[in-house]
Amino acid sequence: MAKTKYTPQKLARLESRVRFIKGTNRLLYLFTAISFGLLIVASAYPYKRENDKLQAKLRSTQEREQAAVDIKEHREIELHALREDQSYLEVHARDRLNYYREGEKVLRFERDR
Repeated sequence: MAKTKYTPQKLARLESRVRFIKGTNRLLYLFTAISFGLLIVASAYPYKRENDKLQAKLRSTQEREQAAVDIKEHREIELHALREDQSYLEVHARDRLNYYREGEKVLRFERDR
């Protein structure tokens, strides 16, 4: 088998082709890696959106629960005061029945309900 002679011009063209192929392979590898990365991120997006919705629902539920606990604590304190504190009971009853003592000035503030 005879050896092929390569001239400097043929070697330059061959090296140029090899560099082009290596560069193309690198670009294809980079494109493939970026594509896989975007695919992973895109597949996780619906789960993140659903997680955000569930987190918002949880916060809303916790706020309602805290409001109910606050109301319960307020009612317990008021019940304890009505049972144990005679002066509070008197003030509460007089306010509710619109009674006042002679010479006493009562200021009423109406609340919007």
